[in-house]
Amino acid sequence: MTAAMHAYAVPDSDAVAIARSVREPDYFAAVFDRHYCQIHGYVTRRLGQNLADDVTAETFLVAFTRRGRYDRDHPDARPWLYGIASNLISQHRRSERRRYRAMARAGTDEVSEGHADRVATRLDAQARRGPLAAALAGIARKDRDVLLLVAWADLTCEEAARALGIPAGTARSRLHRARKKIRGALDQTRPATMLGKDQS
Repeated sequence: MTAAMHAYAVPDSDAVAIARSVREPDYFAAVFDRHYCQIHGYVTRRLGQNLADDVTAETFLVAFTRRGRYDRDHPDARPWLYGIASNLISQHRRSERRRYRAMARAGTDEVSEGHADRVATRLDAQARRGPLAAALAGIARKDRDVLLLVAWADLTCEEAARALGIPAGTARSRLHRARKKIRGALDQTRPATMLGKDQS
């Protein structure tokens, strides 16, 4: 939080903070402080530590420059931020596929200690499985985006749809297709713990 923010009460909702930040940019610090660790952890799990710092910083820079267009009907900015991050991650799709393939060969998750470990602790065991990494590398990027927003970012299917700017029905179809392909690839490795119950 910046020194200027100490003179004001921190807004309860992201929407209020973003609205106020249009005239008083220091208010955007509240959004950054609330969500940086989660966004960084998500990007780290998808791209690895080497790219995570830059992609996360760019996510918040893009969000800051677009804050005047934020839909204030949504008090929680997480889907919006994850949507920006997903778009930036898509520019590194080759790196992401390479990462999953390396994890599949090694059978371990290369995520380093830090934000990702705290944000996604409950997914660690499943994310370390080589077969899961291989399956993730093999599904279409658009399907993978929805799957991982639900599984790793803890968004609902509707929030994932909003994050990606697609209809909720499309998100449900992509989520169902991704889960079906992964379950088929993993056969008896019980991915349901990581993937959750179908929302389709």
